[in-house]
Amino acid sequence: MFANDVKRLTDGQIDITVHSANSLIANPEIKRAVQLQQVPIAELFISNLSREDPIFEMDAIPFLASNYQDALKLYQVTKPVMQERLLEQGLRLLYAVPWPSQAFYTTKPVNSVADLKGLKMRAYNEQTSRLAEALGTIPTTVQAPEIPQAFSTGIIDTMFTSAQTGVTTKAWDYTKYYYDTQAWVPKNVVFINEKVYQELPDDLKADLQEAAAIAETRGWMMSMASNIQKPIELSRNGMEVGVISPEFETELKAIGDQMLAAWLEKAGEDGKKII
Repeated sequence: MFANDVKRLTDGQIDITVHSANSLIANPEIKRAVQLQQVPIAELFISNLSREDPIFEMDAIPFLASNYQDALKLYQVTKPVMQERLLEQGLRLLYAVPWPSQAFYTTKPVNSVADLKGLKMRAYNEQTSRLAEALGTIPTTVQAPEIPQAFSTGIIDTMFTSAQTGVTTKAWDYTKYYYDTQAWVPKNVVFINEKVYQELPDDLKADLQEAAAIAETRGWMMSMASNIQKPIELSRNGMEVGVISPEFETELKAIGDQMLAAWLEKAGEDGKKII
């Protein structure tokens, strides 16, 4: 939709061909590909860059911002720092859109952390690996398109992800229980090579920024709608959709507090200001 808006607003002078789902460049190489101008523009999951800078993993700290209102506040105060860090690397942030809140999927009922001990949990960044370890599970890196096979072959037993991903990967084929923990609301970002951007005429820069602003507003609305609709779809397909037990919620929030404290230690003054 963003690509269509860009083409319309620029009268076809900028025409973006979208290659989704790792079909052009593998996920871990996306950022570098834009820096090297192998592609001019791309999208990725911002917390995947957590090893580079703790600012990039802000939205993956459990229970720091677990609803859309808080997630938007967090984005607004984090955005200037993210923009600065990306510009230092030759990248310009255009817009960000959140995934629906992260829910817990498993093949058996879970009422407390004790029920998870020893299970293999899907991890997709540093923060989810740390969360898996704190829960007593074994973190196992699995990209979204590989989730069904990973469950069916026993590579993973459980995961935190959105209802959107659950529907896209047909979670009812490989899991039974869905718990809406609302643990965090992570974001994807779209960015462009800064040199490519600066070479555009001013009118096309303005058109690109307008399309980005439209996409950001629309994307947040679409994400909120998905957060309501997709759990219903999971239920219609036979999954047990429920809320986490008070005990499990208390345990998860305690882990979230520990992870926030650890994050603040490494994030420095910028992190303290954001919080």
